[in-house]
Amino acid sequence: MLISGFVNANQCYEQKQDKIDEMHQQKWHILVTEAQLTSKEADVVLPVFMEYEQSVWELHRKNREAFKAAMKNAQKEKPDYSQLNDRYVDFEFKEAKLFKDYHLKLRRLLQPETLFKYYKAERAFKRKLLNDFQNRKQANAPRP
Repeated sequence: MLISGFVNANQCYEQKQDKIDEMHQQKWHILVTEAQLTSKEADVVLPVFMEYEQSVWELHRKNREAFKAAMKNAQKEKPDYSQLNDRYVDFEFKEAKLFKDYHLKLRRLLQPETLFKYYKAERAFKRKLLNDFQNRKQANAPRP
């Protein structure tokens, strides 16, 4: 039974990772297409893109786990809101630093106009994800 639990947990993790990888592929395709990257540009930018995406996802995962743990214990004792607030702000700074480092790498690889189009495509992708999420949430909402 214990082994079965580990197998199930591993399968769930793999399925989740597959969805994340699929999302990265979709995002990359949109960035290359919308920013009109040449194949040479795409080849040099892809590792930078993946490094950034993986770093951001790892940061979000760690942050989510910490807040989840704090809220889980909230039923037994009052959370340390000061610590949670500091963690939230620290998270925002770390995410901003990751983006700044990403930007500095990208600007060495892409012409300014191309980089502008790249960032525009990234913002459009984020909006699309948000809209898709909201539409899915509304579709799954219980009807009165």
